[in-house]
Amino acid sequence: MKINRHKTRVIKIGNIRVGGNNPVAIQSMVKAKTSDTARVVNQIKELEAAGCEIVRLAIKDTQDAAALREIRRETKMPLVADIHFHQRLAIEAIESGVDKIRLNPGNIYKDSEIRLIVSALKSAKIPLRVGLNSGSVKGPSNAKAGMPERLAASALSYIKKIEKLKFRDIVVSLKASNVLDTVEAYRRVAKACDYPLHLGVTATGLPLEGSVKSSIAIGALLLEGIGDTIRVSLTDQPGQEVRVAKAILESLDLRHFGPKVISCPTCGRCSVDLMGIVSRLEDSLAGLDHKGRKPQTIAVMGCVVNGPGEAREADIGIAFGEKEGMLFKKGKAVKKISVEDCVGALLKEINR
Repeated sequence: MKINRHKTRVIKIGNIRVGGNNPVAIQSMVKAKTSDTARVVNQIKELEAAGCEIVRLAIKDTQDAAALREIRRETKMPLVADIHFHQRLAIEAIESGVDKIRLNPGNIYKDSEIRLIVSALKSAKIPLRVGLNSGSVKGPSNAKAGMPERLAASALSYIKKIEKLKFRDIVVSLKASNVLDTVEAYRRVAKACDYPLHLGVTATGLPLEGSVKSSIAIGALLLEGIGDTIRVSLTDQPGQEVRVAKAILESLDLRHFGPKVISCPTCGRCSVDLMGIVSRLEDSLAGLDHKGRKPQTIAVMGCVVNGPGEAREADIGIAFGEKEGMLFKKGKAVKKISVEDCVGALLKEINR
């Protein structure tokens, strides 16, 4: 199956291009107060190491806006200033050198405020994200207008105001905490405009539930070709958001960040510590530089029922029996490997 992506215009955010045929970009958000520059810079470095490509920072006050200057000097990561309520903070963030501004139509909506911000965006030549959330959305509130309709109507109304100012460097997001509302809202806006869409579900909760909700909503939209950037929002460390985002993109073959490991869930037929083996392999792969390498699928299987077949289908695989495993490469059995040597043997083949 090939995913035919929705055609959107290309927008530049720092050194990252989104939209068009560009790769779906991964975003996250710093979870420290922006004026605490040391913590913020450390989190940005951790996010970059995890694979994040665009990072957003909450600008709550003038101290946060001023701190952006120092943060800008410490990183080349594209920085997005998250602005609510106070249009002046958007101006200060632009003057501090950010690469994009996020505005919430639910709390910055006066024509005079929008006009001032768009003028500053034009001068700085940086884009705007029109970012809606179900918790603060304006728009029709009658009983017949559900959340998807309200999100879409509010976004499109806001976009029209900006377009009248002859500004079209726009990215759009419409996040609800409900998966079905989120998916429907994005579908509506994708039909109505060609701006890049930033996908996500808001307020998803703790890691497990949040990962599931995000994967369902983001994955469903990406399968339909909708989406140009994504952020997985979790009540967790920001690096975990990036890891889940990468897993979503890899599962759909939209991006490849290193060898893809497939492994069986184990059952009573498995006689080796497969979870330990896969964990050691994943840790070892995380420390390798995968840039420029051809994508590979690595199969690690625990028994002889499906193991040999999955291992043959993979680029490199190992299927375990009682005390040892059979190593496969490009569909052919190569040699038997002991349990103790299996991770090293796989890494050796991966690095050939």
